[in-house]
Amino acid sequence: MSPVFPMLTVLSMFYYMCLRRRARTATRGEMNSRRAIESNTRALPINVEIVQYAKEVLDFSSHYGSENSMSYTMWNLAGIPNVYPSSGDFTQTAVFRTYGTWWDRCPSARLPFKRTPPTFCSQDYVELAFEEPVYPTAVHILETYHPGAVVRILACSANPYSQNPPAEVRWEILWSEAPTKVNGPQARQFTPCIKQINFPTNLIRLEVNSSLLDYYTELDAVVLHGVKERPVLSLKTSMIDMNDIDEDEDEERYGCGMDTLNKQFSIVTLREWPTNGYFDKLPYELIQLILSHLTVPDLCRLAQTCKLLYQHCCDPLQYIHLSLQPYWARINDTSLEYLQSRCTLIQWLNLSWTGNRGAISVSGFSRFLEVCGSELVRLELSCGHFLNETCLEVITEMCPHLQELNLSSCDKIPPQAFNHIAKVGSLKRLILYRTKVEQTALLSILNFCSELQHLSLGSCVMIEDYDLIASMMGAKCKKLRSLDLWRCKNITESGIAELASGCQLLEELDLGWCPTLQSSTGCFTNLARKLPNLQKLFLTANRSVCDTDIEELAANCTHLRQLDILGTRMVSPASLRKLLESCKDLSLLDVSFCSQIDNRVVLELNANFPNVFIKKSFTQ
Repeated sequence: MSPVFPMLTVLSMFYYMCLRRRARTATRGEMNSRRAIESNTRALPINVEIVQYAKEVLDFSSHYGSENSMSYTMWNLAGIPNVYPSSGDFTQTAVFRTYGTWWDRCPSARLPFKRTPPTFCSQDYVELAFEEPVYPTAVHILETYHPGAVVRILACSANPYSQNPPAEVRWEILWSEAPTKVNGPQARQFTPCIKQINFPTNLIRLEVNSSLLDYYTELDAVVLHGVKERPVLSLKTSMIDMNDIDEDEDEERYGCGMDTLNKQFSIVTLREWPTNGYFDKLPYELIQLILSHLTVPDLCRLAQTCKLLYQHCCDPLQYIHLSLQPYWARINDTSLEYLQSRCTLIQWLNLSWTGNRGAISVSGFSRFLEVCGSELVRLELSCGHFLNETCLEVITEMCPHLQELNLSSCDKIPPQAFNHIAKVGSLKRLILYRTKVEQTALLSILNFCSELQHLSLGSCVMIEDYDLIASMMGAKCKKLRSLDLWRCKNITESGIAELASGCQLLEELDLGWCPTLQSSTGCFTNLARKLPNLQKLFLTANRSVCDTDIEELAANCTHLRQLDILGTRMVSPASLRKLLESCKDLSLLDVSFCSQIDNRVVLELNANFPNVFIKKSFTQ
């Protein structure tokens, strides 16, 4: 055989490897598709593009609005636009619960988990269903106020309207970027360049990060463009079998695929090496310290290199704190089973957003806690829709040292299941935001969990008598430091009096959108006098807040850092000046829709008190 042919073969393989390398390192702009290499790849015009608005909102992590209305709720994302192209604060839009970094600077703030990959920065999400499954060609997001929060757009292979659930649910990232600061709050149509996927979808998920925003972001509608048939790549596409190109680049940036992640968790056959190089000379503790900076997938990859590093990477001390939330789309029963032997000493566990659509079963979750729950101190289960009464029972039985439990937006847990939480007398933090907890169960929890320091009952609509709840808190929860009663519909001055008298260590109190509280009863004055340690007080949308209340806060709550009096008509600029002069640590003051506080007053206050963020919202 002529030597030319082997040389051609080598050159062909080298060219192939170069193209492969380019595909793996291409930027988003260069990679319109997981299966495309060249930036000039285009779909042939053989399909008619379908344009559709969201038909239904399937799931979300939080919203500003009430569970019993449409104002400021995620449900406003269904259907055609209500506001766009207008800009401003409108009740007909979808608004998440938080913005900025204010919630990270208050007494109820939680410590972050280490090992969170830098590519994962999502704080909230919403999932939208569309009528027709399509291969997406574009996604338009209509943002009407303070845009820039969306950081990820994902598509799901499962059809929410199909009668036959799929054997495997696959999520694909269409677009992802780090949070960016957008100049100005004006409306915009956000149309990022998305990549092509190899399955049709009618389920789109938006993930947001509002940490850089000056106020709540407001979304009006989402438009999905797509075609019914999978686009055919043009002839300009390089003649390479796209199935041969691996997905390492996406896995490194967005988390491993399900099979890959599970394989990395599993035991692999390791090659025998005569020496481990300089690692043999390093102390065990130093190697452990070095490895503690790796993300979970990187730790699993490293475990496959040699026996020494496998031993280090599987050491339970590396899994004292474990957050699986960044990999929510990849975690299932198999993942938890592989992790069991490594998590026998785990103290902090974050399973928020995981397990939905059958990925984690009740039995799989229970088996994991039976092996790994004995040392658990903190358990994050936000938006865990697989949770039921059996799961809560297992938690209370298998986690005797539990101090923090987050069940935020776990709205599938039946009301009677919350009775089990009363068995965990060591609880110091309990988050029940947007759950179906009922009054009887909550009274039992308050009675037996007297160590509670942080309690969130925001948007818990099934509690009939909040005055009774507040009275029990005052009697039993003397160590309470933060309390969220956001959108509590029936608490009165009587409950506030009991609360203020019994829980005098309170540093944070959210009474936003509590319509039954009236300043004329003296309830806010009583709060100011009884709770001198207050750092955060939200009286959002209480139109009765008046100058007397502000002056009492200025006189008694000098440690105040955050105050929200949005919507009041009774507060004058003079009382605000007194507050700002007295409360030297004040950093946030929301006076949106306060009729006596116009833009001129805000500009004057900003000039005189530059360290305070004074927010005044508007509507056009």
